[in-house]
Formats: sequence, C-alpha cells, structure tokens
Amino acid sequence: MRFRAKILALSVVTAIMAYSWRDTFVAESLRGAKVLVTGASTGIGEQMAYHYASFGAQIIITARRENVLKKVAEKCLELGAQKALYVPGDMSNTTDPEKVVKFAVEALGGLDYLVLNHIGPSPFAMWDGDVEHVRWLMQVNFLSYLQMTSSALPHLEKTGGSIVVVSSMLGKMCTPFVGPYTATKFSLSGFFGTLQHELAMQRKNVTVTICVLGLIDTQSAMDKIKGYTSMKAYPATDAALHIIKAGATRQRESFYPLYTYFGSLFRDWFPFLRDLFIQNSYNYEP
Repeated sequence: MRFRAKILALSVVTAIMAYSWRDTFVAESLRGAKVLVTGASTGIGEQMAYHYASFGAQIIITARRENVLKKVAEKCLELGAQKALYVPGDMSNTTDPEKVVKFAVEALGGLDYLVLNHIGPSPFAMWDGDVEHVRWLMQVNFLSYLQMTSSALPHLEKTGGSIVVVSSMLGKMCTPFVGPYTATKFSLSGFFGTLQHELAMQRKNVTVTICVLGLIDTQSAMDKIKGYTSMKAYPATDAALHIIKAGATRQRESFYPLYTYFGSLFRDWFPFLRDLFIQNSYNYEP
C-alpha cells in the first residue's frame, strides 16, 4: 500500500510539473513567427489559426475547402496576424503535402512551426472490414504527416523550429467504434516519438511536440458520438491554445484535458477494469 501511495504521489507531482510549462509561455515569442497550420478550416485548426493571429504571427492555413479558408484567413488578419494566406490541399492526394509546404516556405520566406492537425472523415461505428478505407485514412492522417515533415525539416533546421503533432488519447488507449482512426493515431505516436529520439541524437535543433487530446467539442466530433455516450467534451478554443503553448515552449508531450495524462499513466495497471469501464461507457446493443 505504501508503495502504491508513493507512486500515486509521484504521479501527481509529475502531472503538476508537466503542466507548469504553461506558466513559462510568452505570447511575444510568437510575434512574427512563420507558422503553417493544417486542417485549419474548422474545429481545432481554425481556433489555432485565430490564436496565432492574435499573437501577431505570420500564418499559412490549409484544408480542402478554399471558400472556407478564405474566410478564416480574413478573420486572422482582423485579429492581428502579420500575414495570413491560404492554400487548398487534399491530403489524400500524395502530391499535395509537399506542395503545401513548398507554398508556405516560399510565401513566408522560411518556417518556424509546422502544425499537423488535419484528419480525414471516418465513421463512428464497429469496423465493417473495409480495408480500403483504412488505407485511405492512413494516407490522410498519417502518411501525409510524414510527407510534410520530410519537406519541412530542412527549413525548420535553419530556424531551430518545431513540429507540433495533434494526436489523441486514442493514440494511447483503444476504444470501440474508431478502429481506423485509432490505428492512425497510434502510428503518429510511434513515428513521432521515434523522431524525437533521432533528432536529439543527431543534435538537431528541431523539436517535436505530440499533443494528446481528449474529447473536444468540435461539431464533427459531437455529431459522431451523439446517442453513443454522454462523455464530457472540452472547448476547442482551449484545446487550440494548449497546443500552441506546448509547441512554443518546446514540450515533448502535452495532455489536454488533464484526465488524458492520468489515463495514459494508469492505462495498463488494471486492464480488466479498464476495458470493462470503456465498454460500459457506450450505449450499444448488438
């Protein structure tokens, strides 16, 4: 019992330390920063664009829908962005990831932050055996992240920049109804966790921040889970600000909201109870 108490106390202290970086964030550090944000037409990506704009950054945003991107870019300028441009990109198209990075580097004259946030649509349902959908989603949610990273790394090395990867609790823990999506998030955690080691071992001044998010109240997420669970969702604007602060303070891994940290920490302690809790958190009748 004493050992468990010590572990619990250590975990709480670690969590406090993990969150203390937010107090070191200086908004002025982002003034003039050259930022590329993907998946920025709606949801968390859109909110990140607005926060970066309010800090006076230079922003390139990308997503599939040009008409929506245009409106977001206009609002970014109103909020104080030094520059706000957009470039349409379909990340299921294998040529678009490099095209977007090239546009951003040329338009901004370099790059300080590559913020990888985009995801492809995937049904919230039991897996129906559709392998082709999984293959398509891996291109959008995973392989395009690698393509953009490969293209951006030489430019980030010049500026001592950062790669910010928006991941999920579903890249740490499995739950039902999201098999293809979960596969892509586990892939992100594995690859970019490895890249963190390799960049450090090569003594390259580029950092990778992996952001682990819980349920966020984006419209798409709320529409998917409706009727399945009553789990609390957290504000997209707060999640966006958390991600920006984590990247700006060069954290290796960040968690929002706090329960995602403890969920990741204790996920393998009592696997039977964990799985029982997860399965009973959803409304489902076979």
